[in-house]
Amino acid sequence: MTKEVQILEDVTIRFAGDSGDGMQLTGSQFTNTSALAGNDISTLPDYPAEIRAPIGTTYGVSGFQLHFSSNEVFTPGDHPDVLVAMNPAALKVNLKDLKKGGTIICNANAFDLKNLKLANYDTNPLEDGSLEGYELIQAPLTKLTIAALEGTDLSNKEVARCKNFFALGLMYWLFSKPIEPTLDWIKLKFKKNEAIQNANKEALLAGYSYGDNTELFTTKYQVEAAKLEKGFYRNVSGNEATALGFVAASVKSGLKLFLGSYPITPASDILHELSKHKNFGIKTFQAEDEIAGVCSAIGAAYSGALALTTTSGPGLALKTEALGLAVMTELPLVIVNVQRGGPSTGLPTKTEQADLMQAIYGRNGECPIPVVAASTPSDCFYMAMEACRIALKYMTPVLLLTDGYLANGSEPWKVPHENELPEIPTKFRTEVEGFAPYSRDENLARPWAIPGTPGLEHRIGGLEKANINGNVCYEPANHDFMIKLRAEKVRNIRNDIPDLEINGEDEGDLLVLGWGGTYGAITAAINKARKNGLKVSHAHFKHLFPFPKNTEDVLKKFKKILVVEINLGQLAKIVKSEFVIDVLQLNKVQGLPFKSSDIEAKIIEILGGK
Repeated sequence: MTKEVQILEDVTIRFAGDSGDGMQLTGSQFTNTSALAGNDISTLPDYPAEIRAPIGTTYGVSGFQLHFSSNEVFTPGDHPDVLVAMNPAALKVNLKDLKKGGTIICNANAFDLKNLKLANYDTNPLEDGSLEGYELIQAPLTKLTIAALEGTDLSNKEVARCKNFFALGLMYWLFSKPIEPTLDWIKLKFKKNEAIQNANKEALLAGYSYGDNTELFTTKYQVEAAKLEKGFYRNVSGNEATALGFVAASVKSGLKLFLGSYPITPASDILHELSKHKNFGIKTFQAEDEIAGVCSAIGAAYSGALALTTTSGPGLALKTEALGLAVMTELPLVIVNVQRGGPSTGLPTKTEQADLMQAIYGRNGECPIPVVAASTPSDCFYMAMEACRIALKYMTPVLLLTDGYLANGSEPWKVPHENELPEIPTKFRTEVEGFAPYSRDENLARPWAIPGTPGLEHRIGGLEKANINGNVCYEPANHDFMIKLRAEKVRNIRNDIPDLEINGEDEGDLLVLGWGGTYGAITAAINKARKNGLKVSHAHFKHLFPFPKNTEDVLKKFKKILVVEINLGQLAKIVKSEFVIDVLQLNKVQGLPFKSSDIEAKIIEILGGK
């Protein structure tokens, strides 16, 4: 039957089900296919913290939200237009976020008495009228999948697990997406198990055909390709981009890259991705703990490698003493903190921006470390390179902050040509004449002398060093001098980083100030506010310690400053302390990124308007 095709500018879909229902895979495949179709995209994977939560319970629900559009996209969407719910728990957890009048596509077979009880439903929401106001589509996904795979040699459990591909095929039909990329992926992914490969393929095709033939749908939809700048694009997550940025930094600096790390959510994918690139001479070492990870990286830096360690907030706490050693020895090292909800183990699979104070101040003694932050998944690539540049030029450890939202989220990335990327100059000391381990160049960086270089033997360690000769020194005046010298070296980095840029007017009534992963939500909110006639500007920090040198000039040109961050006001405290100005705050600490509508509402509250 011929069905109407309706053109839409953008759509937000959320796939939700048990952690074993394959929702992350389903969402990732829909995302990749949409990217290949030319849409601009932003995603929000949402993992349960419980590794094996009881099936059917609300705390075991896994979700994947994506926003795809024919226009530029900044966020994964505030509220889904479509919710694909594989069981009652998925509906219960996610219904509150669905747009009024939105579409619910549910697996009707899962709404039995057992699953309803596990999700704490007293009555069946598909029958009790509680879903009035939504477009409810009840599709027996499990039953249809079993019918499509009848006659296979798979067990009933294996057959039932293919229902996510049936749902994916249905969504491909509904939004006019090509099915071939996922067929190719299935063939490659399951090439060693032909039975599973064929089952997933048949389920996908059956879902697509079901959409075409069922009378449940009278309309299908299409989102045209976005008008993106010409170039070669790929879909990239923040963790992938971070890893690729380090590969690029290795090539551009001419240094072998070493990563010493311990697995921790949500940073582990950086280790996994870098381990795939041994062809670039990259060495990855999975240490027995966080301390061993960072100490191995310090050893690699001492031996002349581009040295990295990756972690999240709890792991950064364990690495703290070793970071002091890296500061004292003045060796180049990049530490990546993919922030998650805290304190302690906290919310391992959720996002937060609450490690800023830890990054800037969280070490014993006067122990300054430059801090930079990425703002989007693709920006993780460039800030990884920037962190390496600063570390190598100034002979200092550098902290790179990302967060769970950026790390797991993805977007189309215009892949730069190697010639478009800046070189990262690196120089090892080889001349014996005039060598002293703590002499300084114009950047106050000490020489990088590789162990074993004849005539360049020198002492290294955590005890305070004498100026120039580097011997252990307990003299009070020398300690005071060295503390101030290391602080001055880091402070002078502000002369070597870009000015703080303003999106909008250079002065006015309100400046929205942010850092890290709030960039997309703030940008979307600013754009909406301006369309409503409000005059508001936006500045976003990528360099947090030291701040860009024009920061005070920017801030003092606005009557009011609103600081937006996913913590209780850490950047706000630093800005107030550093520049002695008052600021307004918008804070949210729920393990989730900001909705642009929340920020827009705060802007309207401050400036007035509708």
